Formats: sequence, C-alpha cells, structure tokens
Amino acid sequence: MDMIAQDLLAYESKSLTVDGLSGSTWTMRYLDEGPTSNTPSDSGPILCVHGNPTWSFYFRRVVQRFSPARRVVAVDHLGCGRSDKPSKSEFDYCLASHRDNLVRLIDQLDLSQTTLLAHDWGGAIGLAALCERRDRFKRIVLLNTGAFPPPYLPLRIAACRWPWVGPLGVRGFNAFARAAQTMTVSRQPLPADVRRGMIAPYDSWANRVAIDAFVQDIPMHRSHRTFPVLQKLESELPSLAGLPILLVWGMKDWCFRPECLERFQGHWPDARVVPIDDAGHYVLEDAPTETLNAIDEFLQST
Repeated sequence: MDMIAQDLLAYESKSLTVDGLSGSTWTMRYLDEGPTSNTPSDSGPILCVHGNPTWSFYFRRVVQRFSPARRVVAVDHLGCGRSDKPSKSEFDYCLASHRDNLVRLIDQLDLSQTTLLAHDWGGAIGLAALCERRDRFKRIVLLNTGAFPPPYLPLRIAACRWPWVGPLGVRGFNAFARAAQTMTVSRQPLPADVRRGMIAPYDSWANRVAIDAFVQDIPMHRSHRTFPVLQKLESELPSLAGLPILLVWGMKDWCFRPECLERFQGHWPDARVVPIDDAGHYVLEDAPTETLNAIDEFLQST
C-alpha cells in the first residue's frame, strides 16, 4: 500500500502512526520532498491537504514544481491514498478525526512558517488544523473548497447518501470516484494515466471506506455531529484575515460553486483571488499552468 501507483507517483511515502478506536493504531502516509530545514530562500514548507475522492497524487505537480527549493508535504488522510484503510468500526471517519491526525503530523514534523495548500475537504481539514496550530502557519492557499456548513447539497452527491443505494454505488461500483473523473473537469477530459492514478488506491469495497465516509460526513442539519465543527471553524475564519491568502477557483465547479468563493471573500476581503472561468472542480488538473503560476507568484511575493 505504501507505493500505490508508483509508476505515476514515484515519490516514496513516509509514515506516521495515528490512533483508531478501541486502542488500535494505524499508519497514515504522506509525501515529504525537498529541503527539510527552512532557509531564507525557501520560506517554509508547503503542506498539501487533499479532499474526496483524491489523495496526495492530486498534488504531484506541486511537488515537482516546488520541491527543488521548498519542502513539500502532501498527506494521505487515513482511508485514502497509500494510508491504511481501517473499517468504520476501527476508525472514526469524520472531520474532527482527520483534523486531529493532521495536527499530529504537523507536530511530528515540527513544521513552521508553513503555507497551507488545500482542496475540497482538505480546506476544512487543513484550516481546522491551522486554527489548532496557528503559530506554525504563514500563508493560506485554497483551491475550490469550503470551511463552513454547506449552503446546499448537489443532487448528484445527495444520491450517494441514500440508504442502501448510496453505499452500494460508492463502495460497490466505485461510482463516486469514477464519476469524479469526468464531472470535475471542464476544459478537456483527464488523461488515462491521471484517471488511473486517481482511483488506484480505491480498488475494492474495503478500500473505498473513506470515500463513503466523507460523503456521509457532509452535515445538512444542525443535529449532524460535524455541523458544529464547521460552524466553529467559520467563526474563526475572520481571525485569519491578517495572513497572506490566495484563492484559486475553477468557476465551472458545480460542487464548490462561485458562491463558496464569495463566502470566503466575505471573511477575507483582502485575499488575492484568481478565478479561472473555464476550469472545473479539479482546478489543478484542469488549469495546471495558471494554478501553479498563481501559487508561485504568491509565494514569491509574500
């Protein structure tokens, strides 16, 4: 499991032990490339936090572009990528648990002057961890994400939550991950190798546990346990407004639509915004040159 899609993601994954339920422990894996000590020229590490149904593979271009000069760490959440995939009875798959695992990684690696780079669920997980370790972060870069109770639930995601039918489709037929290969881009289809790399870790019912859990963790009612976690996170966003912030957005995203970008702008009116009009949810796949150049310019200028 530690070298899934090795031919497409040749970087070796490192490992961290995290806690599960009933005293169990599991291995969470992550990429760690580039210089491991901060120097005046590298300006601190980039911490890449993915969403659902991706993994560290989504940030392969970031590693390639920036690791010659900067340390780049790209996590695989438990249940995702090359990390262990315990069952729901062995690990509590929810936003708070993923946040706590990420905090442990930040502490273990002693990251400082860090730039958070997050996408999809990674925005909520990464920002929640940042709020727990505020003194370790220097900048924020977000790509098509959210960090607040969702204002809507697209029908195509809602269908994945229907009893019996949803889990059968998500875990039995890998419908969520396979649909993402076409629904997340606008300019042109994902190349075959990228499609293969994206779904490589999710090759069985057991290995799709986190994909289903992320879908079920979307809180549409106040009674959902993740609703207050996101509500608290949104209340803390204004306190981060003093950090340099970059928001790169694929404007044809049907999931994290432009109103999500506007909601962040309401909390961070001074944030730099790079809207990419014809790009979809996987903005780093759909518009890699514009996205990477925007990040590079942001890092250089802040």
